[in-house]
Amino acid sequence: MAERNRRTVRDLRRGNRARVLQRLYFDGPRSRQELGPVTGLSSGSISNVVAELSAEGLLEEAGVVDSDGGRPRTLLRVAPDGGLLVGIDIGETRVRVELFDLSLTELARTERLLAQHGYDVERIVAHVRTGVADVLRDAGADPRRLLGIGIGVPGIIERDGPEGTDGTRGAVVHGQTIGWRAVPFEQLLREAVDVPPEVPLFIDNGAKTLGQAEMWFGGGRGAGAAAIALIGSGVGACVDRGDVLDEDRTSLALEWGHTTVQLRGRRCRCGSIGCLEAYAGAEALRERWREAGGPLPEDADDETALAALLAAAYPGRRGTPDPVALALLDETAECLGAALADLVNLFLPERVLIGGWAGLLLGPRLLPEIRRYANEYALSHAAARTTIEMGRLGPDAVTVGAATLPLADFLARGGSRPEPGGTGAPPRTAVDAVRERHRTPMN
Repeated sequence: MAERNRRTVRDLRRGNRARVLQRLYFDGPRSRQELGPVTGLSSGSISNVVAELSAEGLLEEAGVVDSDGGRPRTLLRVAPDGGLLVGIDIGETRVRVELFDLSLTELARTERLLAQHGYDVERIVAHVRTGVADVLRDAGADPRRLLGIGIGVPGIIERDGPEGTDGTRGAVVHGQTIGWRAVPFEQLLREAVDVPPEVPLFIDNGAKTLGQAEMWFGGGRGAGAAAIALIGSGVGACVDRGDVLDEDRTSLALEWGHTTVQLRGRRCRCGSIGCLEAYAGAEALRERWREAGGPLPEDADDETALAALLAAAYPGRRGTPDPVALALLDETAECLGAALADLVNLFLPERVLIGGWAGLLLGPRLLPEIRRYANEYALSHAAARTTIEMGRLGPDAVTVGAATLPLADFLARGGSRPEPGGTGAPPRTAVDAVRERHRTPMN
């Protein structure tokens, strides 16, 4: 009984800290007086929590505001230098590694191109190892200040994979389109990356990390439900429901690029036929443009080819649009519009956001047509309550989203750090982390 009570008090204290930290992070700066109503905590609890977090360097003053006839009130915010986060995007064309402070201000970055060696697992693990070392060195950062490393990858993530040599289990990646079959990626990274053993790793689908970034800081903020599309060399999506502070918030990664848009259509790199990715992914667009006679060098990469296709279709005032390029892009817009209509009909989102490096290139030109086709293919009532817009966070959205994975866990734990010698295995997703905060031991 004493042990149960002790754990319960500990969990309540952690929950109080989490409520204060989360409110200040997402809605701050706020005064102590403002924190009471939004957290449901008493003034005494607020004072205790603020004193603890300030002593630990996690809160700092952010100015003062006048009150109605009383003393000025001091505003508080989460201290940006309270910890460090690493976000990593294992993309189709490069591995991007970025170091952030707690405010998600970038401190350092590095990139490794993948064109020559593709998705060789050992080489990508090496890119992550050297990339993390580089950003820490470039920023003059102490690895012991790391709160976690988040990684966005293509494919399906399986939690609690086979037991590794250290007796722990980690995330396994099933990436059919990149040739990864049951890759024990977390174990490989844990053995390779030179950071303290208590620093946790968080691995999730890249479209899902993009979606979380847009929901927290971008075009999805404030939406009750949003679908976020990632269009790069491949295509993916996620659906998010609930406010960032909602304990019942859910985020679902979708293999949207492998839904069928054309019966007996083009062969997709996944092996199936007629997939959206075989029509709207940048790799497929490169091949389709070449097949149509587009002037491309044999060694042109996806980014070069997509830029050339867009330039041919939209050459500017003095040029003549290439009708073949225009027709190819119109077919792409129709495929995307029809596939987005499926998301609208299935999930009834308030907003649909288009992101990913190829989506950011295509969107400014194709967005009006994508919207038109989506309205034609979607149910009218569902389409009428949905807006289709571009994502707002640019090409770094996946790395920012990857960094939110350890950040979400840190906030949910009330700012407590992983214990030295621990497993470094906190809840794997933001949703799990928030739910863990509200879970009290029963025995």
